[in-house]
Amino acid sequence: MSPEARRRIILLLILAGGIATAFAFRDQFSVEQLTVWVGQLGWLAPLVFIACYAIATVFFLPGLLFTLAGGVLFGPLYGTVYNLAGATIGATLAFLTARYIASDWVAEHTGSRLRPLVEGVEEEGWRFVAFVRLVPLFPFNLLNYALGLTKLRLLHYIITSFVFMAPAGAAYTYLGYAGREVAGGGEDFIKKALLALAVIATITFASRILLRMRRSRT
Repeated sequence: MSPEARRRIILLLILAGGIATAFAFRDQFSVEQLTVWVGQLGWLAPLVFIACYAIATVFFLPGLLFTLAGGVLFGPLYGTVYNLAGATIGATLAFLTARYIASDWVAEHTGSRLRPLVEGVEEEGWRFVAFVRLVPLFPFNLLNYALGLTKLRLLHYIITSFVFMAPAGAAYTYLGYAGREVAGGGEDFIKKALLALAVIATITFASRILLRMRRSRT
């Protein structure tokens, strides 16, 4: 066995072990636990949070949990930046893993869902990625791996993912921030809670409009 094949097997075992561990303990993760732990790290908190978000994305942990926690920990502005950084890094790692290490495994587990992704990327390139980032037709974690099996350029994938994940990322980050304000009874907490719900409703409505427009066009 060549050294390259040996390294690939080791990485596959690490990936499989990480995903299995994440699924075994995913019910024990919560926004409260994450915020308490990261909140104790001082100036290291943003770096650790981004790293944990990226790892969680690779190992199929729920990204929404981290996004809400980012809002609670860092507020709407910095929370959005850190959430997008962690999600984009994790999505890129999953993309590269699928392309160079675990292509067979990804193809097996995506099954029939992979074909429309491949066809969409072949026809529209980064514009299709922009659409599926804006409209959540596919599970986020699985989508990152599936796109790694397409011919999409890495740089286009990274830039498009970062830009078009931003609207929903900012909305859910603000929702986490508003939840903290409501729990703490801060000033204007009712206004902030209503604004957060309005933002989420707007994102949901816009996603449906985009989906209808795409269906009518095709």
